[in-house]
Amino acid sequence: MIDILSLKVEELVSKIKDSQLTSVEICKKYIERVNEFEKGVKAWAHLNKKLLLEKAAEADEHRRSGKPTGPLHGIPVAVKDIVGTLDMPTECGTVIRKGKSYSQNAEIVDLLLSAGAIVMGKTATSELAYLGPSKTTNPHDYTRTPGGSSSGSAASVASFMAPLSIGSQTGGSVIRPASYCGVVGYKPTYGLISRNGVLKTSEKLDHIGVFGRSVEDVALLAKVLIKKDNYDSATVHYSTENMLDEVKKGPLFEPKFIFYKTEHWKIIEKKSREAFEYFIKSFKNNIEVFDTPSYFKDIHKYHQIIHETDLANNFALYYKNYKKKLSKYMQDAIAKGNKHSAKEYAEAIDFMKRSYESYQEVFEDYHGVLSPSSPGVAPKGLKSTGTAEFNKVWSYLGTPCISLPVLQGEGNLPLGVQLIGARFDDHRFLGIANWLEKECNK
Repeated sequence: MIDILSLKVEELVSKIKDSQLTSVEICKKYIERVNEFEKGVKAWAHLNKKLLLEKAAEADEHRRSGKPTGPLHGIPVAVKDIVGTLDMPTECGTVIRKGKSYSQNAEIVDLLLSAGAIVMGKTATSELAYLGPSKTTNPHDYTRTPGGSSSGSAASVASFMAPLSIGSQTGGSVIRPASYCGVVGYKPTYGLISRNGVLKTSEKLDHIGVFGRSVEDVALLAKVLIKKDNYDSATVHYSTENMLDEVKKGPLFEPKFIFYKTEHWKIIEKKSREAFEYFIKSFKNNIEVFDTPSYFKDIHKYHQIIHETDLANNFALYYKNYKKKLSKYMQDAIAKGNKHSAKEYAEAIDFMKRSYESYQEVFEDYHGVLSPSSPGVAPKGLKSTGTAEFNKVWSYLGTPCISLPVLQGEGNLPLGVQLIGARFDDHRFLGIANWLEKECNK
């Protein structure tokens, strides 16, 4: 008997191809998990089990007929409910869009379908991908937050209700939920994955990210999604041909890292701080601890200016027509965004380029930067999704980053280590992440 839930995605693909498993069998197994855990976790905004099995049966018939199959053929993938889908509602975590659909699939949905994947369902998101919490709980402790805004995307993978999922990050919405839920969360370099057909919160800060249970899993999904799209001007041509091979191969020699404790080190819980100290000590030959660059403080300020101004611009009609249906979080952000001046916004955009030029000098001597993914384990309560203080810098700079679930904090709850790389160095970056993951799991 094959233990479907323990297999890496590449192994699932291989077993489907070799007729050892069917897509229907895989989807039935995940539906079993949904039946068992969804009542407590509440990760799904929309999931039609009957439709899922019909799609799985179609995928199996396609393969049996001898037609060519893609790199994710028959694999179910959960998708954050801000990503446009023709055959499912896209409600974006707000009552304003209750029951509403997009008029076309997002580009990344079409890429999934082209790769043979099955869109399993839509995962719960914080309101309009900002701070207003969704209904989702943390699979490790239902009284704790799963993080946000990609709450359901992280929780669905953590509870084994989905093998892979897609989320998004503007501040810390992939890395933080990955840390809290104990899964791998990867945010590629800004411009690698199209946001065409996805709810727009900030043109300069929005990233698509992915969740899985290993670095190789997220690399396989990212490989499918990375593509130049003329309808998203931020996207670039980027070859993913040898991506998975390079990830498996890893670095040519032992990598060297900088660990930034950052000025927020003092807010980390005691047990979590001890876990990070132990991690640094375990890799003492690979890690040097540095003070955070002084300009990081300005980045937090500039990130906020861009984010709030863009929210005010993109949700102006919601604010005008449905203000009382918006959370206090969103009302406050839009009100602040309306007050930022054009000069402040221009300065915030200009500083992006200058600060990245300073940051990238790190890679002359080091393979990557390490930091906490979050200030500790998932906080108690569901009224907040936690803080993105350890993530905003990297969303602002547009660098690739990944959270690896390799530590435990208070109550033996999961705690992520965040690895950050250089822009457009994602192949090598993921190879280093894969090395680190394997070293930590020895």
